[in-house]
Amino acid sequence: MRAPAQPVEDLRPVPAVGVVCFRDEQVLLIRRGTPPKQGEWSLPGGRVEPGEPVRSAALRELKEETAVDAELIDLIDVVDAIFENRTGDLITRHYVLIDFLATWRAGEPKSGDDAADARFFHLSELSSLQMWDETLRVIDAAADRLRLEREGKK
Repeated sequence: MRAPAQPVEDLRPVPAVGVVCFRDEQVLLIRRGTPPKQGEWSLPGGRVEPGEPVRSAALRELKEETAVDAELIDLIDVVDAIFENRTGDLITRHYVLIDFLATWRAGEPKSGDDAADARFFHLSELSSLQMWDETLRVIDAAADRLRLEREGKK
């Protein structure tokens, strides 16, 4: 493990949420407008505010970044996102990403907050996008979970 960029007590993991929002066979993604992973396609989401339940944070971030309303279905995964500096010798950020499965209810994607773009992509298009491999893994897990939900098997 790399050394932290600042003393360990100052570099605490930050809780954040992500939403895998489906509309039929399409998933809603945002193009990140800020670091980390600026310019890459990602799940809508962001930091949990003090005192805010994670499910409320997920729906708030989804609305702020995409103007879309959804219904949360289930927790999909919790992922550590640990980022290093350019030389790879210092940890600069550590997010604990709490990712939820959701289904679209209303609204057409419109980028907002720190998202540079927001749109639905058919699942078959995802391999052609610049995306973190963990994002793809979480989307696949969410798609499998949604299939089971629709088949009535939980």
